[in-house]
Amino acid sequence: MPVLAVNVDHVATLRQQRRGIEPEPVTAAHLAELAGARGIIVHLREDRRHIQDRDVELLRACVKTRLHLEMAATAEMQAIALRLHPDTVCLVPEKREELTTEGGLAVAGREDDLRRYLQPVWAAGIASSLFIDADPAQIEAAARIGTQIIEIHTGHYADAATDAARDAELAKIMAGIAMGRDLGLKVNLGHGLNYVNIHAFRNVPGVGEYSIGHSIVSRALLTGFSEAVGRMAAIVESFADQT
Repeated sequence: MPVLAVNVDHVATLRQQRRGIEPEPVTAAHLAELAGARGIIVHLREDRRHIQDRDVELLRACVKTRLHLEMAATAEMQAIALRLHPDTVCLVPEKREELTTEGGLAVAGREDDLRRYLQPVWAAGIASSLFIDADPAQIEAAARIGTQIIEIHTGHYADAATDAARDAELAKIMAGIAMGRDLGLKVNLGHGLNYVNIHAFRNVPGVGEYSIGHSIVSRALLTGFSEAVGRMAAIVESFADQT
């Protein structure tokens, strides 16, 4: 049975616009778990544009399900992972100028380096995932490395401009899911999935986890907006009793 893992990065994005204390991604993670999420995801970027070190530390102490730490394959991030011990580390590509992760990690040709990088992680009892495109060469390389999990990048499918392009990307993903499972990998999906396009995977076997963040945060902003405005309006209107 597949489960939902919620990425709370964009709660932190909104907070960092003011460099303030709200909204609190740790609170969002707690509410997500209460609502049915079976995992919480954060991407600690080199430039700390949204999630901060204190967020990961607090989440490690508070998350009751599973904490997935997305990170670049750097010495700094390895040290943080080994210190905080998330349930899973997911290696992702990272560029400073990108708005969000633009594609999968290049694994083919880097098997030895990535295997060496992950060995201390595995020795610490932390599972590893590689965020890759639905490319047979990348999936085979991931299996050779020895990672337990791959997360197939669904962004190209989500961003496809035409039905034909979307169908072509979907076919690649479906083939990638089957190939990953045949190679003994756990297969997750993530990036760009929303309340509409996720239905294409309704009857697809072999997916363990759906990683979704931006769409959930966007919907929460709007579906919860009336309650938030109403509450503030009631507070302001209550001041009239004091005049």
